[in-house]
Amino acid sequence: MSTDGTTRVLVDQGTFAVLAPDGDIRDAAGTSPEGLFLRDARHLSRWRLTAGGRALTVLTGGAGTAVLVLPGTRDEPSPFTVLRAQAVTAGALVERLTVLNNLPRPVTAELELLADADFADQFELRSDRRRYDKPGGVRQAAPHPAGVSFRYRRPPDWSAGTTVTADPPPDTVAPEAGAATAHRLSWRLRLPPHGSARIRVTARALAGGLLAVEDTAAGGAVLDPDAVRAHQARETAEFVGAAPGPADRADRTGLPGLAHAVRQGLTDLAGLRVPATGPDGEPLRVPGAGTPWFLTLFGRDSLLTSLFCLPYRPGQAAHTLAALAAAQGTREDPARLEQPGRIPHELRYGELAHFGQVPYGRYYGSVDATPLFLVLLQAYTEQTGDTATARRLEPHARAAVEWMFRDGGLRDRGWLVYRSDEQAGGLANQNWKDSAGAVCFADGTQATGAIAVAEAQGYAYDALRRTAHLAATVWGDPAWARSLDQAAADLRRRFPQEFWLAEADFPALALDGEGRRVDALASDAGHLLWSRLLDQGRAERVARRLLAPDFFSGWGIRTLASGQAPYHPLSYHRGAIWPHDNAVIALGMAVHGLAAEAREVAEALLSAARPHGWRLPEVISGYGRDVHPDPVPYPHACSPQAWAAATPLALLTATSPPGR
Repeated sequence: MSTDGTTRVLVDQGTFAVLAPDGDIRDAAGTSPEGLFLRDARHLSRWRLTAGGRALTVLTGGAGTAVLVLPGTRDEPSPFTVLRAQAVTAGALVERLTVLNNLPRPVTAELELLADADFADQFELRSDRRRYDKPGGVRQAAPHPAGVSFRYRRPPDWSAGTTVTADPPPDTVAPEAGAATAHRLSWRLRLPPHGSARIRVTARALAGGLLAVEDTAAGGAVLDPDAVRAHQARETAEFVGAAPGPADRADRTGLPGLAHAVRQGLTDLAGLRVPATGPDGEPLRVPGAGTPWFLTLFGRDSLLTSLFCLPYRPGQAAHTLAALAAAQGTREDPARLEQPGRIPHELRYGELAHFGQVPYGRYYGSVDATPLFLVLLQAYTEQTGDTATARRLEPHARAAVEWMFRDGGLRDRGWLVYRSDEQAGGLANQNWKDSAGAVCFADGTQATGAIAVAEAQGYAYDALRRTAHLAATVWGDPAWARSLDQAAADLRRRFPQEFWLAEADFPALALDGEGRRVDALASDAGHLLWSRLLDQGRAERVARRLLAPDFFSGWGIRTLASGQAPYHPLSYHRGAIWPHDNAVIALGMAVHGLAAEAREVAEALLSAARPHGWRLPEVISGYGRDVHPDPVPYPHACSPQAWAAATPLALLTATSPPGR
């Protein structure tokens, strides 16, 4: 669950709801449109509670709770109070309204719940309501005795639905004047003196897909939020409290707040797990990237999240590896950038992806997911001793290595490279800084051509070394192991010759298609410490440079050093601060024995987490402590977000001496 003052986010098993503080869904636009979402579709777009046609006032509330009253005065306060409890479970929003009579005489309370479902695709909402053609698409609503059902169909083969069911049934269910499908459910409750009444409502989403949605009138059992929360609390406690206990270990680091941040991160990760399937169709649960825009399997995000969690929750890595192996590329498909052996960037299930109106149904535009897959496979094997998984995934690992050499560019260009897919509706940049313009020269010009970003070379080097180790120790192929080790050594030897900016004594952000050094000073250089691509001397100089005031804000390391032309403190990848980026850097500092530097990064991030209940968001604005005494939020940040939630675990690893 997340609370940011303007919205409440409830999330469970791939379903999430973004709600106003009073629990309503107001069909609001903006950075985080409200609604009930499942598999990239909005299954509730309006959900507004009124009393006698009047809006209710929020006295207090939190994630999934609100205390509501009619507007009143000191002399004539509200005659009744509504206690609103909400929860999200797989495919459903569950609500209970408890109405308390505040008077010593009978009171009649009239409540109305306005419901609607527009089935908007998330990509419509993310693009400020950009219009996509939906030929033949039809929305319908059908009242039934216990509520209302909404249906959406688009030929030839797409359908989705939402069914609202109440107990007790509403006294009336009527269409809303002037609305295409919205309906108002109304109750007239007779409350005894100081008595109460309860209404339970369940909105059950029927995910869009190829199969026809059944027109079930009742829509299944009406659920209770307390029962849903109790079940979720047990699952969360099992995940958070499972051995080994990182929060106990965090207490021993002496870092203020780290144990709190670890517990909050694990709690968020428990809710962000989404269903997936493995190579043999086995059911899995993997970290979805984050709400509201990315609650699905993402290659890079899920892999780094699993790497951060590996010493503490290794089972998550096993699920992530299996799910990505199942989705690994097997053919050439330029529309999706699929290539044999390539690990996907993201998987989407919505209407626009299904009809090919966006390329992200199964999209492979990531230069780094494939090497990170190999890194996680070896790290998982080393951490757990589970060689069976490594043997099972050997064909997938070999295909991934071959992709790096063939289509990835290592064989012909000497580097792992990508080209912009922006013209085809995909990503301009395919590293972790994947927004347009993120890979830029110091003057702000975007790099073009076959781009070799620095951190991807580090991942490639690490992947080659680690895969060589598996080849030698698990797969019984010493000749291939020697070949991979040689390729890794050659890459490490060439990197400073091609990437090093002599005047800045710092790595270039990238090489462009003509081999020119992209000379913006960026945080990506810190990832090279983690992958061990740099020698000790260069690693120490990079670490010190990243803690200089133009990079280090006091809340973390900026994506781009301030003072450069393209720097902007509110730019997603050209000035803002990403907790996961800082976590990778801190891990790299620890690898090189720079304990004090790693601790400084950890302390900064924990200071940023404290004002938000120890939850780190996806990204923080780049303003320093000298500008504002608190971290300035980034207005479009996802929260909760998986690799930010896993960051405290990475900080624990980076700041804990071996064996503690």
